[in-house]
Amino acid sequence: MTSTRSATLFAFALLAPALIYILTIVAYPLLDTFILSFTNASLRQDYDFVGWANYLRIFGAGNFTDVIIRTFVWTFFSVSIKMIIGMCGAVLLNAAIPGQTLFRVLTMPPWIVPMAIGIFMWGWMYNGQFGMISGLLQNFGIVNGPVAWLAYGNTAFWATIITDVWIGVPMVTIYFLAAMQSIPKDLYEAAWTDGAGRGYRFRRITLPLMVPAIITMSLLSLIATFNSFDIIWILTQGGPSGSTTTMIIDTYKTAMGSRKYGEGAARAVVICIFVSLFCLAYFRAVRKLSQGEAK
Repeated sequence: MTSTRSATLFAFALLAPALIYILTIVAYPLLDTFILSFTNASLRQDYDFVGWANYLRIFGAGNFTDVIIRTFVWTFFSVSIKMIIGMCGAVLLNAAIPGQTLFRVLTMPPWIVPMAIGIFMWGWMYNGQFGMISGLLQNFGIVNGPVAWLAYGNTAFWATIITDVWIGVPMVTIYFLAAMQSIPKDLYEAAWTDGAGRGYRFRRITLPLMVPAIITMSLLSLIATFNSFDIIWILTQGGPSGSTTTMIIDTYKTAMGSRKYGEGAARAVVICIFVSLFCLAYFRAVRKLSQGEAK
């Protein structure tokens, strides 16, 4: 009994730092935000509980529904493009070609460069008067005059997606490359001996064995993109006319811009619910995948 009790106490002692961290850094802020979402907290020192009024207000306003739809569209295209480009890049980097190491090193700069600096660089390139993109298009005769990419809703929306893809592709590429290199070479050699082409080997060997990596990377990229703040805020601050305002930008503007902390907390809770649903879907997919492999 003494030995068992000592082992239990020792186990709790090892878990204590992680438990303290989770309770103080994760659990308490979440609980405090959830409680704050039921109040009319603002710059005033005193505030009252208003029940579900904040949630009814934000969902009753049509613009918040548009923000949710815009966030999902922005996330879908950004994550999809990153997955496709990342997979193509991993296939190329995994191929036996001259200068393979150099190409792998050149993949890293978008990930290594501080995010703010990279975003400012893209902001300069999007500038209509002296930006590189507008200048090149004018030189090749594609456009007749300067194009201010961030001044129009549709172009600003896609400009932020392109910037997010540029920043996120290196991580996806390296992750997929590591997953590809973990696949046993014997499978490719056996398929090659049987006369299978590269496309067939990719469809029948590479993709099925990379499904866990694809699911994991998709979830991580989805959460990071869904909560992306720096890219949109530095480039457009949610403009023009709200065309690039996603849920995280809308929450920041409500809480910090309008000083409506209670309503901003309600928006933050909605974001947390969506992210939690993504995580549940991921764990369910992984569980089904592992059960299928066990059979």
